[in-house]
Amino acid sequence: MVKAAGGLPLNEDVHLASRAELSAFLEGVERRAFKQAMYTLRNEETALDVVQDAMLKLSVSYGERPCSEFPMLFQRILRNAVHDVLRRQKVRNAWVTMFSALFSDADGDDGDPLERLTLDASRTDARTPHGDYERASVMQAIEREIARLPLRQREAFIMRYWEEMDIAETAAAMGCSEGSVKTHCSRATQTLAAALKARGIVL
Repeated sequence: MVKAAGGLPLNEDVHLASRAELSAFLEGVERRAFKQAMYTLRNEETALDVVQDAMLKLSVSYGERPCSEFPMLFQRILRNAVHDVLRRQKVRNAWVTMFSALFSDADGDDGDPLERLTLDASRTDARTPHGDYERASVMQAIEREIARLPLRQREAFIMRYWEEMDIAETAAAMGCSEGSVKTHCSRATQTLAAALKARGIVL
C-alpha cells in the first residue's frame, strides 16, 4: 500500500500528480476561487488571502495526490477556510456590538452581557474598505486591552466570547461556579468598554 502526502492510501497503479500538473491546476482554478470567496466574504484582500492559503495548503498537504482529486480537495479546503473567516468575523462583530450596548448600559449588574444582547444573524451590512479599516482598528484596540485584563477575567472572556463556550462549559474549565463566570465576564466587558471610551473609540 502506497501513501501520498497527507497520509491517505493509494493504489500502486494510480498516477500521482507532478509539480507541473499541480501548478496547472492552481493556475486554472485561482480566478474562479477568488470570485467564489469574494461572493461570500465581500472583501478583496480577505478573499485573496483565503484563496492563497487554500492553494498553499493543497500544495503542501495534498500536492502528490492524483490530479482527479484536486477539485474536490481544493473545494473542501477553500470552503473550510471561508467558514473560518466568517466565524471569526461573526465573533468579532458580536464583540463590537456588545461593547456598543455596554456604553449605554448603566444598570451596573453582574449579569452576563451576552445574555442581554440579541444579535440579528441575518443582517448583511454593506462592507466598504473604510468600514473594514475602522473595524480592524477597533479590534486591535480591543485585543490590546484584553491582554491587560486580570487573568481570571481574561480567561472567562476569551472562553465565552472567542471560543463560544457556554457558561456551564466555561465554569467547568475554570473550576468555578457559573455565577463567578458571569461576574468575571461582566467586569471584563465593563473594563474593556471603559478603556475603549478613554481612547476616544465610540462604537
